[in-house]
Amino acid sequence: MKLGLVFRIGTIMLLAVFLLQPDWFAFVFAPMTKNGQPAIYVQNSLLSLTISHLLIVFAATLAASAVAIGLAIAVTRPIGREFLPLSRTIANAGQTFPPVAVLALAVPVLGFGTEPTLLALFLYGLLPIFENALTGLTTVPPQVEEAARGMGMTDRERLWQVELPLALPLILAGVRISAVIAIATAAIGSTVAASTLGEAIIAGLINSNLAFVAQGALVISALAILIHDGIGALERRVGRHLIQG
Repeated sequence: MKLGLVFRIGTIMLLAVFLLQPDWFAFVFAPMTKNGQPAIYVQNSLLSLTISHLLIVFAATLAASAVAIGLAIAVTRPIGREFLPLSRTIANAGQTFPPVAVLALAVPVLGFGTEPTLLALFLYGLLPIFENALTGLTTVPPQVEEAARGMGMTDRERLWQVELPLALPLILAGVRISAVIAIATAAIGSTVAASTLGEAIIAGLINSNLAFVAQGALVISALAILIHDGIGALERRVGRHLIQG
């Protein structure tokens, strides 16, 4: 068994055990506490916080992917090329304002909770996916395009059967970057009452309990590594399939 696979399986198992039975790990975090503070965060289930955190990230990344890929497709068609500068401006909007600023602006309109967090993550995730999709769609080899035309494919058929499949590895790379950023950034959603792993981190900071901070940070780090690794493996598989095909 390859070392990388062993590491992935071990990380998943350790994370699952910790989320299901965090009390078993109290001895690990106890040295980080002081004055009789609890070693494990129990104000909310770490498992439920993790599930909520992942659902928020998934929803934001899915929405960002749909919009970014749609924009990339639109501006690579002859009728939409003049809108490329506008599309880049839209994709850059999330990177222009830090997520915490988006939260501050969104809360008066959307209220506290999940919605402003989703908006912040959505905007912040647009750029990597858009730029990668744009690069993938504009670097299809001309001879492949000519061959597709020679076979009588329509513009739509070339998009779905040639351009998007060839661009898929780059698109997945953009999704991977966006998802990893979202996993880390979603923690700030707890500042506006969203249910994320940031809740444990904030509680630790407020109470000067390093154990709570470590628990939230370690779970977020493990999730980021697993998602990065998982989507990366999918990228490589798609890339090998294209080469073999």
